[in-house]
Amino acid sequence: MQKTTFIKFIFFFSAAILTSKNSSAILTPIVDSITMSDGKKLAADIYIPAGMSSGPVILIQTPYNRLFYRLIGLPLGIGMDVDSSNYIIVITDWRGFYGSAGAMTASPPSRGIDGKSTVDWIAAQPWCNNKIGTWGPSALGKVQFQTAKENPASLTCICPLVAGPQFDYDEYYPNGVLRTEFVEQLDGLGFGISPLLLANPVFNPTWTFVENANYYPSSIQVPCFMIGGWYDHNIEVMLPFFNAIRTSSPASVNAQHRLLMGPWAHGGNGTAYVGSAAQGELFYNNASSYNDSLALMFFDYHMRSISNGWNSTPFVQYYQMGENTWNTSSTWPISGTTNTNFYFHQDESLDNTLPSNASDLLTYNYDPNDPSPTYGGPTLRQDLDQGPFDQSDTVESRADILTFTTVPLTQNAVLKGSVTVHMKVASNRLDTDFDIRLTDVYPDGRSMLINDGAFRMRFRDGLTAADTSVMFPGTIYDCVLNLPHTANTFLIGHKIRVDVSSSNYPRFNRNMNTGGNMYPGGSMDSLVSPLIASNTVYTNNLNTSYISMPLIGYVSGIDELSLSKLQVYPNPANNYVMIEFDEKENVYLTIYNALGEKIIGTTFSESIRINTEKFSKGIYIVEVRSKNKVANKKLVKR
Repeated sequence: MQKTTFIKFIFFFSAAILTSKNSSAILTPIVDSITMSDGKKLAADIYIPAGMSSGPVILIQTPYNRLFYRLIGLPLGIGMDVDSSNYIIVITDWRGFYGSAGAMTASPPSRGIDGKSTVDWIAAQPWCNNKIGTWGPSALGKVQFQTAKENPASLTCICPLVAGPQFDYDEYYPNGVLRTEFVEQLDGLGFGISPLLLANPVFNPTWTFVENANYYPSSIQVPCFMIGGWYDHNIEVMLPFFNAIRTSSPASVNAQHRLLMGPWAHGGNGTAYVGSAAQGELFYNNASSYNDSLALMFFDYHMRSISNGWNSTPFVQYYQMGENTWNTSSTWPISGTTNTNFYFHQDESLDNTLPSNASDLLTYNYDPNDPSPTYGGPTLRQDLDQGPFDQSDTVESRADILTFTTVPLTQNAVLKGSVTVHMKVASNRLDTDFDIRLTDVYPDGRSMLINDGAFRMRFRDGLTAADTSVMFPGTIYDCVLNLPHTANTFLIGHKIRVDVSSSNYPRFNRNMNTGGNMYPGGSMDSLVSPLIASNTVYTNNLNTSYISMPLIGYVSGIDELSLSKLQVYPNPANNYVMIEFDEKENVYLTIYNALGEKIIGTTFSESIRINTEKFSKGIYIVEVRSKNKVANKKLVKR
């Protein structure tokens, strides 16, 4: 990594570690080298509190220069006061980085094997009592999983922050769209993964191999305390892996894993990091340093055998933004939510009622040379803001966006989980993107970003090369995407808003709208003969667009129709099903499969016959809506 890159990235460390007030002091560790299995050596700084002849050790493995900790202090609130620590701290440079640059080999190193060698070396030292834990955010978190996978005998527990072990296609190409600024930053930090990514822009056997090699929940054989943030970009990596280790790691340990989700960004730029009160343009004072407090409680319980009640803490602790309170659960997603639909309307309103018109639609233009800009959110690149920022001026004031907004809420809308966006769309180009931003509109007009997502239309039928196909002008297509999980309460007097555009740049790659090569010249961000697209979102009762929100205790104002008025037969069905509704009015029919995917959507009056020959065997839900009323019945296909 170049020196200038390191200097520019200093904020990463201030995001990971609480800076000491004594800025003039410099820590002076014991400097040593640790021999790896191949004879190469890694540089190590060792901090032993005065008077501690032997004790538990916390290991930090970093690619960002161990020397930096000498300047700003140690993590977990220790700072410059090493002697106040109950733990010996060992910090190593990764093989190939900084003090360990000389250990690099021609073949890619195994971080996990190096981690195991490091743990084994520490365990053999006279100052170690054979209790070793690990700590660190981001890349420093991923390497903890890799180390645990190798199952070193003296590894006691791990505490990865904003990290999971996976290397997934969806992590880099969510819904087929490259996360441009994220990959640019990783390249700038010396990881150099863009050639591999750009050589594999669709899901293929390479991705199958890589994903399988980096997914190993059953190999995590020590207690794991995962810490994440609702504004972090690793949410959809962390949450599935936590659930996986709860069910797949050995029975002796799976009940000892814990998850903490705070109102935090990833860190790396500005004032927002895991454990800071300031996040973007908002403050969460009761979340300040809460991660450190719980991490120390975790380490104390497992490494110092202190009876502090950690073993009886909830499996999941999470921060409910809006209410700004800490909540607990035995699982994530939590139970008890009800999916509530909010429909897009022609006047850009957003509510729980089905549109009444059969032809409404809205159209806007998207110019790749003038993309809708990224402003806040789960970013990583140094020049971008992280966390919640007001979208109203920078994003929503532009002409290339639709903003669907509720009236001021008369009840709290308590969101816990993942919002699903269902849109009916069209374009005059062969390919284009649709980008979503979910915001919380405050009474003073601020439109604070909650989270976002992107969808590339050529991947609407799947992510492999064989799945991709161009769009035909004027043809209506489904665009369905899941936003990252979150926990936010839209308070009384606030509004829920959904921004629809066709770019969010540089967070996501700009679609050139040509339907051709997405990354010409092997570039993450090149434009070759880009076209302006005219993109359409349908807002009528034949082609409905809406979001489905998992809410707690929300009364939508939609009354249930009498089920006696809805008849579904034969049930179970073979080749067809008759659906009758005992009212002489047009109603809207939707049939969903067991995954919640819409199979059929149409209107009818009194009765309709549906051909079910091509339906797969299983359970379906038949839903009938009449203005602001709804009825559902189960349908079984033999």
